[in-house]
Amino acid sequence: MVKIMRVLLVGGGGRENAIAEALSTDAELYVVAKHKNPGIKRITKEYGLTKETDVQKVLDFALKWNVDMAFIGPESPLEKGIVDVLEENGIPTVGPSKEAAQLETNKAFARQIMEKYKIPGRKLFKVFDDVAEMKTWIDEFGKPVVVKPLGLTGGKGVKVVGYQLKDNEEAKEYAKALIEKDGKVLVEERTDGVEFTFQVFTDGKKVIPMPLAQDYPHAYEGDVGPITGGMGSYSCEDHLLPFIPREDYHKALETLKKTVKAMYKEGTPYKGILYGQFMLANDEPKIIEFNARFGDPEAMNVLPILRTSLVEIGESIIDGDLKTAKFEKKATVVKYVAPKGYPTDPIKGVKVQISEDKIKKEGAKIYYASIDEDFTMLGSRALAIVGISDSLEEAEKIASAGIKHVKGEIFYRADVGTKESIVKRIELMKAIRGE
Repeated sequence: MVKIMRVLLVGGGGRENAIAEALSTDAELYVVAKHKNPGIKRITKEYGLTKETDVQKVLDFALKWNVDMAFIGPESPLEKGIVDVLEENGIPTVGPSKEAAQLETNKAFARQIMEKYKIPGRKLFKVFDDVAEMKTWIDEFGKPVVVKPLGLTGGKGVKVVGYQLKDNEEAKEYAKALIEKDGKVLVEERTDGVEFTFQVFTDGKKVIPMPLAQDYPHAYEGDVGPITGGMGSYSCEDHLLPFIPREDYHKALETLKKTVKAMYKEGTPYKGILYGQFMLANDEPKIIEFNARFGDPEAMNVLPILRTSLVEIGESIIDGDLKTAKFEKKATVVKYVAPKGYPTDPIKGVKVQISEDKIKKEGAKIYYASIDEDFTMLGSRALAIVGISDSLEEAEKIASAGIKHVKGEIFYRADVGTKESIVKRIELMKAIRGE
């Protein structure tokens, strides 16, 4: 009899619901997260409740359950060195070491690696710990800048001149406040263009691409309002995006491959999922930032159409023997449902009504996120509805039909994945490139 692998998944969000579903087809699943996600709970053998960043508690659960392998969902436990701790205790883990995860957890580290190895797609940047020096540099630079805290901010600490900041004077004030708070700040050139997500699997040497996706970070329709963790995303049946020429796809892939190679040369090989957030600028794709794990929502675009076993991919990443990852030629649209008031002042503790049977009848999938077992919303993005089809238009229709069966004090962006919103991005790209 073939022994079924016991796999530990750390994390309980929408991304992890998609990971859990993919793992559960070939393994017995054990989960540790800070709340009981109803979608994950159904497919899990055991479910431990603790903060994902409490590495010792996570380890205790892993040892108690005698797991064969672990898979890390979110970034915060990576920053705490969860991979190092699990592996030191004999549990092979999919995810980068604490040192390698700095590609996400320390923005200056990522920029410095790119500079050192002359990796394409890098932006002009400088790290400051001195207010006067920072102000002089911004004045002399003379063009719009981006100001970033160095550590993890949940995608919400970055401010851009022309968007969250009025001008470079405001940028200097924000940078000064960050130096006073954190001791350091990252200032870089503003790049104009259209953003896209490029996720890859890597075993530290080999890199295998996943379908490209595009996220909708703004809270409200028409790409306005505060930046969120992402209100939805889409991917296309050809695994490219409508506004990205093939040449730029290959340039972006080269950036990710060279980054993995640089990490290997540094003696801190990067193993797991690497996510490049790119800005397609007038000359080339530029790296906005790296993430050391799947995107949330973008995991929900790629994992439902993954045809290779995620357990096998995980094992091959751990063994340094990554060979293949095949995806269906399908388009996907993910629409996130959030509590009213999200992200600035979300209502909490309010139940939603979800007709799962009707959602499934529409052909849509549902992934649960910041929501409890009794369907009480916990304040962040609560659940996602996913449409999958042969065309983007059809996938969007399925997601839209599915989301109508979620009722309560909620909101979502109806324009995620619509033809109009994508044409807008194509036109913007043409304008930037003077076409």
